[in-house]
Amino acid sequence: MGRRDFRVLVIDDSPGLRREVLALLDRVDFVTEAREASNGLEGFKKAVGSHPDLILCDLIMPSVDGFKFLTLVRARPELRDVPVIILTGETDVDTKIRGLELGASDYVTKPFDAGELLARIKVQLKIKALQDALKASNDRLRVLSSTDPLTGLYNRRHFMGVLEREFERADRYGTPLSFVMFDLDHFKRLNDTFGHQAGDDVLRELGRMVREAVRTSDVAGRYGGEEFCVMLPHTEVEGAAKFARRLRLTVENHPFPAQGETLKVTASFGVAACPSAGVERAQDLIGLADEALYQAKSEGRNRVVVRKP
Repeated sequence: MGRRDFRVLVIDDSPGLRREVLALLDRVDFVTEAREASNGLEGFKKAVGSHPDLILCDLIMPSVDGFKFLTLVRARPELRDVPVIILTGETDVDTKIRGLELGASDYVTKPFDAGELLARIKVQLKIKALQDALKASNDRLRVLSSTDPLTGLYNRRHFMGVLEREFERADRYGTPLSFVMFDLDHFKRLNDTFGHQAGDDVLRELGRMVREAVRTSDVAGRYGGEEFCVMLPHTEVEGAAKFARRLRLTVENHPFPAQGETLKVTASFGVAACPSAGVERAQDLIGLADEALYQAKSEGRNRVVVRKP
């Protein structure tokens, strides 16, 4: 099957049928956990709590029947892709069509043949495994497309997209939005002296430090080269300045391991926020922070300059 940790949930109001199905599942090595429920409501609660890979569900049950159960399951995003095999004594086509339209993956008619049921279980679990692998691959591709591989921060393209959306939201609701731009001082000299691999080591370590420094709501990115940026939603300029000063000290006091050396590095920071005069789009906010960063460089580096609104 390609994996050996499938979880199956069996829902049926007949204790005898549940025992029969569980005994069948107990004989196969690709199912490592099989749970049971005696009705649709109990089964739904167990499905939400355990996230099974496959559900076998009776159609005719008191209170919450198989149709209602399918409706409940397909309404939950985390269960939407879980295959459901309906076990039923009903043989009319209309009943099967209704179940399939509600999201059932397959039907098995009771009394069932053990070999047929096992074969259908294998098919659905194989499909589920392929779907999970595809989803994981797509998630990895999404991360790769939005992340700078060296620092682990968002790349410039993705960061700018997030900034544009947050700026529009802040402008619409009149909430503060702060922006911090910073870069490493004398980074070219560091590369020339210790080599580009050492420079990459420093950038990689700085990326890790920034990820640890930001809040969950903040967004950090590598703007380009040795230049970085952090967006702080719902944050006044003084809060962003406090963040920048704290990060400046952290960088200054941190020993950066690089190619067997321990390097001391500093950074200069520019801070801006909106709403602010002359800031009508996200690019204006970046421009203000960039001007502040340029001033920090011209005044001697290793400092924070704040553009007050």
